[in-house]
Amino acid sequence: MTALAEPTDRTYDFVGIGLGPFNLGLACLTEPIAELDGVFLESKPTFAWHSGMFLEGAHLQTPFMSDLVTLADPTSPYSFLSYLKESGRLYSFYIRENFYPLRVEYDDYCRWAANKLSSVRFGTTVADVTYEGDAEVYVVRTEAGEVYRARHLVLGTGTQPYVPEACAGLGGDFIHNSRYMQNKRELQAKESITLVGSGQSAAEIFHDLLSEIDVHGYRLNWVTRSPRFFPLEYTKLTLEMTSPEYIDYFHALPEPTRYRLQAEQKGLFKGIDGDLINEIFDLLYQKNLGGPVPARLLTNSALESVRHENGVYTLGLRQREQVKDYELHSQGLILATGYRYTEPAFLAPVRDRLRYDTQGNFDVARNYAIDTTGRGIFLQNAGVHTHSITSPDLGMGAYRNAYIIRELLGTEYYPVEKTIAFQEFSV
Repeated sequence: MTALAEPTDRTYDFVGIGLGPFNLGLACLTEPIAELDGVFLESKPTFAWHSGMFLEGAHLQTPFMSDLVTLADPTSPYSFLSYLKESGRLYSFYIRENFYPLRVEYDDYCRWAANKLSSVRFGTTVADVTYEGDAEVYVVRTEAGEVYRARHLVLGTGTQPYVPEACAGLGGDFIHNSRYMQNKRELQAKESITLVGSGQSAAEIFHDLLSEIDVHGYRLNWVTRSPRFFPLEYTKLTLEMTSPEYIDYFHALPEPTRYRLQAEQKGLFKGIDGDLINEIFDLLYQKNLGGPVPARLLTNSALESVRHENGVYTLGLRQREQVKDYELHSQGLILATGYRYTEPAFLAPVRDRLRYDTQGNFDVARNYAIDTTGRGIFLQNAGVHTHSITSPDLGMGAYRNAYIIRELLGTEYYPVEKTIAFQEFSV
């Protein structure tokens, strides 16, 4: 679908900017609401979600009910089960007896949903956003010269691949893990490959490269600054931290406490699937039967510097517990260093209408607003420092969207849960 010319005198109730899973879920949930007139602008030509990590067999870390709509509206025609039924795979999924959709399958589901929506404009890049005080509307201008006017904005531009400071300006052909599949064959032609990072993506890539190490004959290194390869904590009482009660509790904590907890809680949403950790060990054991495997797993090793000369990367590492520096040489380099939120440049003209905390991040209100009025601009994701681990969690996307829809309408269209947890977080 290409961008359509918009009449400049039309005023929408809201404009959604960016179309990742969270804003796509909002588009699905607002499609049947006659009282809401919205449009979603996405710069990409079609929906795309982490296509560089479509490894064979890779699956979501959340069950299929964490789709775009189900936890807000189980009867929605945009549910994952509706997608399976229309695709002729519902019985196969049932017989599979696995709650976790494949990653490539989830991406296809999202594209299926996006193609059914009338409110989505692909190939539309936002240039800037201004505010007209007299009319009390935001004016969104695109690079193609189109103009969209709206009373509210919902930001869904998402997070961007993070490259460590040590790699700033680094030459060569190193990649972020977000481009792994497109570059896998070139990497496997090298004599050595080093992977930096310790989360799920790093583990999936290491397992993938390890499985073919004897076919291609490369040396493989996995480096992490973490003291060990942490499993994702997925026990049921811990999962209750993805609840309305915990959001209320966390959001009300003092700002310094929230930032401290943000650092401490990484293992709750950035760890490795426990089964995958065991599979990696078993694969190492299996391959080691034929002799030492040319693979190293290096913990407690922080990346301090990198240089690239004559096709070789020299990594300057520091063993953090021993406080010892050492070097590692590698022809290939993969950075599985995660993603970080960057404030979109198009917001510069309305920065005076946005709220920030003492760390320079958005001061996200409990209702997900970030503007001075408390109900003009809403933020998807990028709120771990205010809403804890619920911010990036796919399962909480429908809850957040039901909340935002209530703010946009002024009335509750989808029931917004208030209490679901057995445990008490506050006194």
